[in-house]
Amino acid sequence: MLGCLSKQRPPQNHDADEFKLPKKASMVTILLANMLLQVSFFIIVSSSNDYAKHLGGGSTFAGIVIGIPTVFSGIALVPMMQHDRGQYKLPLHVSCAASILGHVLYACAYKANYLYLILIGRIVSGISFSMWMYCKRYCSDGRIVGIRRRTTLAGALVLGQGVGMTAGPFFGGLITKIGFNNAIFNGYTGSGWIMAGDVEERSTPETKEMQMSSVSDDEEANMPRPSMEELEDTARRTITPPQWGVIVCMCWCAMTCFFILGAWESNIPVFSTAASPLHLSPFGAGNFIALGGLTTFPFLIANLAMARRLQDRHILLIGASLGLAGLLVFISLVGSNKVNYGSMFVCWWLVALGFNLASTVTVSLLSKQLPQEWNGRTSLAIQYSNYTGRVSGAIWGGSGLSVGMLNYTGLEIAVAGIGALLFTALWRDLKTKSG
Repeated sequence: MLGCLSKQRPPQNHDADEFKLPKKASMVTILLANMLLQVSFFIIVSSSNDYAKHLGGGSTFAGIVIGIPTVFSGIALVPMMQHDRGQYKLPLHVSCAASILGHVLYACAYKANYLYLILIGRIVSGISFSMWMYCKRYCSDGRIVGIRRRTTLAGALVLGQGVGMTAGPFFGGLITKIGFNNAIFNGYTGSGWIMAGDVEERSTPETKEMQMSSVSDDEEANMPRPSMEELEDTARRTITPPQWGVIVCMCWCAMTCFFILGAWESNIPVFSTAASPLHLSPFGAGNFIALGGLTTFPFLIANLAMARRLQDRHILLIGASLGLAGLLVFISLVGSNKVNYGSMFVCWWLVALGFNLASTVTVSLLSKQLPQEWNGRTSLAIQYSNYTGRVSGAIWGGSGLSVGMLNYTGLEIAVAGIGALLFTALWRDLKTKSG
């Protein structure tokens, strides 16, 4: 993957800025942080329901435990952006510390026999997930990433997203199945201890001292600092009505991708055990989700190479078309009562691949069209759209059987259809350079 990202740049001097990449060590750190955070989010899904019940809670409480981190991640972004000075070292350190502490608190709830400690642990972990926005901003930061490398880096982030969606449920379910008969390290707490140890091991002193700034300290000291009023006036003057339309379109598409992915991830364990001939155990449902994510890997890796040749709008069209096709096939199967393991897997594979691909371009496309001063704002807007989709999708997925699977899938098709209408109407305005 790194070879695909760091091939030799073209020799033309006037093209050098378009193909520039960050330092490899910093780039690896950002991509690794994104992947570990994705695994951290998903690894407790397989065991959280049983863990909550063991401590006296219920399924609703377990759902809150899964979804609550994104709420506090969104809250943490506001003060974080006020103190980051446009750099990445502070958010990275805060993310590592919050992740370690959150996982430890989550694991300690078993020994303490205190239900709300798992909720507190996930709230603290939520602060670490604020780093997701900085990963997106890093990969679209015009000061360190050329315009023809932003979609490629965004594709690498989505590949890490696929790793989390695959490895998290699988290893979480595996740890729960093995059990480990121990009051400290067992099937409920093992995922917390393992993730805390993994993050701590990778937060070495060398990594902590790594240059994670977009410019050096000396360069930063000599750079002129325009006032906020000047930046806002400049930004307002340079944004046109079609560009505002593109911003709205990308925010909707970002919300749609995570709404549908989140809904399927939370609905599969419920639907497959109670309302279909699949009758999967929680461990089996986790493996079903993981297998779908695993089989998308070759295509997500291919996307890293194809991003150099395809415009962002074409990647968005391909991804949305695949995902929408999966939804249409699934609603026809539900309507005809012909759902089986193979047919549902094909639908899940199309949904997982399509909407993961579509989520690749939401930040990179905006960064190519808007002034650099807007990169932080658009990254924040896209991240809040992701959070909105992830939380509402998880709730909607859990409600699938209650509202009826036809209504459940129909709403997802409607949401995706609105996105399709938006980017069809704005097709010409979505044109950008490839890469």
